[in-house]
Amino acid sequence: MSAFHRHAVHLPLETARTIVRAVIDAAREQNLKPMTVVVLDGGGHPVAAEREDGAGIARFDVARGKAWAALGVGTSSGAFGAVNEERPAFLGAVSDATGGRAVPVAGGVPVLDMADEIIGAVGVSGDTSEADEAVAVIGIEAAGVVAGVS
Repeated sequence: MSAFHRHAVHLPLETARTIVRAVIDAAREQNLKPMTVVVLDGGGHPVAAEREDGAGIARFDVARGKAWAALGVGTSSGAFGAVNEERPAFLGAVSDATGGRAVPVAGGVPVLDMADEIIGAVGVSGDTSEADEAVAVIGIEAAGVVAGVS
C-alpha cells in the first residue's frame, strides 16, 4: 500500500454495519475477549460502533484511537507503531499533536475502496492487539472493501 492515498469521506452506513457485525462474529468464532469496534469515515467521523457486553469502559476510546491513528497516517496503527517503536519521542509527539487521539498499536486498519482510496478506518479493542487487528481485517474484507494492512 502506498503511503500517499487520497482520503474520501464516503463510507456507507451499511458497509460500516457489515464490518462491525463481521468483526464481532469473527471474535466469537475465535472465542476472543469481548470486543469494541469503531468504524470511522474518511473524515474521521464515527459511522458505526458496537461494544460487546463485558468489554471494558475504555475500549471505545482505545478502538477509536486505533482507527484514528490508521486514518491519520494511512497505514495500520500497528505498522505505524512498530516502525516508530525505537522513536518514543516521535510517538509522544504524534500523541500530543493529535490531542491524544492516535493509539499507535495494532488493531486500527484503513479501509480502502477498489480504487485504492482510503474511505475510512476500523479500530478494534478487546483482546491482544494482534487478535484485534486480525478480526478488523476479517470484518473489512467481509464488507467487500479492502483492508489497508502493510
